[in-house]
Amino acid sequence: MKCVDDFRLRFGRTELVPIMVGGMGVDISTAELALEAARLGGVGHISDALVPAVSDERFKTRFVKEKAKLYKFNVTNSDKSQVHFDLGHLAEATRNHVGKTMEAKRGTGMVFVNCMEKLTMNAPRETLRVRLSSALDAGIDGITLSAGLHLGSFALIEDHPRFRDAQLGIIVSSLRALQLFLRKNARVNRLPDFIVVEGPLAGGHLGFGMDWARYDLRTIVNEILAYLKAEHLDIPVIPAGGIFTGSDAVSFLEEGAAAIQVATRFTVTHECGLPEKVQQEYFKASESDIEVNTISPTGYPMRMLKNSPAIGDGIRPNCEAYGYLLDGNGNCAYITSYNREVALHPGAKKLSVMDKTCLCTQMRNFKCWTCGQLTYRLKDTTNKQADGTYQLLSAEHVFHDYQYSRDYKIALPESILALAS
Repeated sequence: MKCVDDFRLRFGRTELVPIMVGGMGVDISTAELALEAARLGGVGHISDALVPAVSDERFKTRFVKEKAKLYKFNVTNSDKSQVHFDLGHLAEATRNHVGKTMEAKRGTGMVFVNCMEKLTMNAPRETLRVRLSSALDAGIDGITLSAGLHLGSFALIEDHPRFRDAQLGIIVSSLRALQLFLRKNARVNRLPDFIVVEGPLAGGHLGFGMDWARYDLRTIVNEILAYLKAEHLDIPVIPAGGIFTGSDAVSFLEEGAAAIQVATRFTVTHECGLPEKVQQEYFKASESDIEVNTISPTGYPMRMLKNSPAIGDGIRPNCEAYGYLLDGNGNCAYITSYNREVALHPGAKKLSVMDKTCLCTQMRNFKCWTCGQLTYRLKDTTNKQADGTYQLLSAEHVFHDYQYSRDYKIALPESILALAS
């Protein structure tokens, strides 16, 4: 049986190990994780989700505090239409995060940024244009367009000097979504450089309804490969979602995929941004502990651990500080649900909101434990320690296991006790 290292991902003359570490938002896919993937010859993602907050944490800026102070007068107001992002701050935060990451890059691989269209930020076109353009300004190798159809995203940056230089790709979950994207962007005469096909077993937001279990990643990938061949379009296709071993990856590569995108197994690495106590929850999870629910204000179903503290937590909407999911009219589904509970329970000191969550605040505080469907298998990839916890892994170990493993085997790390002795 072949291994992943027998294949290569090609962007023009550039050859890469065909492993892409997916973008997990709010600094879960840290710069350190992306840089390891690039150092090892693959592709790593950082995310631009809540990028002003990430900049504050990493570079000691004060964008969140300044925004919260500016709109403090509006905290008790259910109308958030006045709450806007400072586009200059947004651009600076993006350049900080992307630029410092690119300055630190080593090795032959690439670093991409994952850019979600559903972060509408009370000015969908304007804020998206700034995020995309600023990432290009800061030297990012590529941009992966996610969480939305992105029908107008290429047009937002078609005048940028790096529009045809950077690698630009799209995440889709169906052939129809890809066809819509290609048709809408035909005017700019710019095909995507890669297509990530995200299946129903992926973590976080899904491109399916609550009937997600009816769909199959391999079927969708083969439909898209057949369509591209019929249209004589040579665009790398990269399956994602539920690819847990190197042999799983090889099965797609042998059928025509250019690479694979993986994320779940990297959530329990030292380089991942999740707090270790949350990583231990991922290790401990059983299959029955994982659910797909509709608590995200985006309208997309979302996969997470059932014991995520975000579920049912009725905190006051924190749009004055965050507000990344406010639509162009300043609305968010969580605000509606929260106000309903306030009206039903006047004077209550603590509310429970079960149908939606304040996703911005909960993701920033690592209380929304999104995960892939195969998270329950993570305990089988490492050693259980004497105190009942599980040994964290290095990104290099996981990357190399995907790259070199055969026969569906998973290499365990050397135990901490063995290393100590």
